[in-house]
Amino acid sequence: MPESTRRVMLISTHGYVSSQIEFGKPDTGGQVVYVLELAKCMGRFGFQVDLYTRRFEGQDEIEQVDENTRIVRVPCGGDDFIGKETLCDFIPEWVENAKAKVEEVQKAEGKYTFVNSHYWDAGLAGMGMAHHLKIPHIFTPHSIGAWKRKNMDGDPEELEKQYHFKRRVKEENVIFSDCDSIIATTPQQRDILQDVEYKVAPAKIHVIPPGYDDTKYFPISEASRAALRADHGFDGRIVMALGRIARNKGYDLLIKAMPEVLKRHRDAKLLLAIGSTEPSKAEIEMVDGFKELASELGIRDRVVFGDYIPDEEMPDFYRMADVFCLCSRYEPFGMTAVEAMACGTPTVITTEGGLWERVAYGQQALYANPFDPYEYGAAIHNLLQHPRLWANTSRDGSHLARAEFTWVGIAQQVINLVKTSDVMSTHDEARAEAQREFSTSG
Repeated sequence: MPESTRRVMLISTHGYVSSQIEFGKPDTGGQVVYVLELAKCMGRFGFQVDLYTRRFEGQDEIEQVDENTRIVRVPCGGDDFIGKETLCDFIPEWVENAKAKVEEVQKAEGKYTFVNSHYWDAGLAGMGMAHHLKIPHIFTPHSIGAWKRKNMDGDPEELEKQYHFKRRVKEENVIFSDCDSIIATTPQQRDILQDVEYKVAPAKIHVIPPGYDDTKYFPISEASRAALRADHGFDGRIVMALGRIARNKGYDLLIKAMPEVLKRHRDAKLLLAIGSTEPSKAEIEMVDGFKELASELGIRDRVVFGDYIPDEEMPDFYRMADVFCLCSRYEPFGMTAVEAMACGTPTVITTEGGLWERVAYGQQALYANPFDPYEYGAAIHNLLQHPRLWANTSRDGSHLARAEFTWVGIAQQVINLVKTSDVMSTHDEARAEAQREFSTSG
């Protein structure tokens, strides 16, 4: 391989990482989209990108995504799925196994110039690989333990047993201290990183949002939207939420906000497109609980529980909705909301996340507190009630998405970060050489 070739290592260890994303699988949602799209876009810029993840359930070791991008799977912890809350126990094993694979790759194809890890489990892995290879480490946390703990309602002891917040915050602090740069996805996330539990130096943090695929998600005519609704058996207006089956997504909070909305808008229905390809017992019980809640509120006949939506059908589901709702108890960013906005669907965004700070209320989107059923329901009602507001947010939301959140633009920001010498550590000559090679090779 020529010296000028730029080889990049991305690491995202949890979930089902694949070129054909299996939405609905455990721990497989927005982050998997993020790392895969970032990898592909960097590949289009001429980089050779290897996305390292965990190998389990008999998956192939190597999956070629396109000419410049591939997924490299490294085993640890046996062959069964391991949830992201406990995967950290097996990261040391993953790092040791990855070292052998990386040496094989570098000997045959050339050296990696930097590593970008995603979420705290992969952050630990990225730290180990960066030390081993003596290359810069950029860490993208996506979610932050202290923020998630603050926004999760429930018994603190039970939440600690499930999410291991104390250990997570401790490990995050180690990663934040050790890495060369941190990518926060929102200004709110940046502020939390600088707060008392982390105290990260401001110069180390760079705000780069997630993105969306503008070749898939774009507006269509109102006639086409109506045809889509008819094709799926809907003859009225649709309020929709879409995503993984998870408690933090707040679907129960949305159901609580809907009785007054449905009373005022007799032709409307709530569509919860939260199916899973192979729902677990816990997921089935959660959906049953949502159905019971809808029955208790007297709206069960107005709430449609959708099946799993394949990736290729998601744009049309966004387009056929009249209002899209991001109702999460906790949401680091909210890629589904960006995708809905890109499709021209007016969106109500949770204030328990980062995206709402990027929009002007009543222009690109509306936002509301999902813990306040009246406030959240009022935002939905306003979009259904006022055609001019609906049209403005449809148009301006789509314009904002295209201006700020396309994957090509996001990938370019990451590349520019790596090329900017004053944000990368050069305390080791090997790291400095890797940075010089990257910065001068294109």
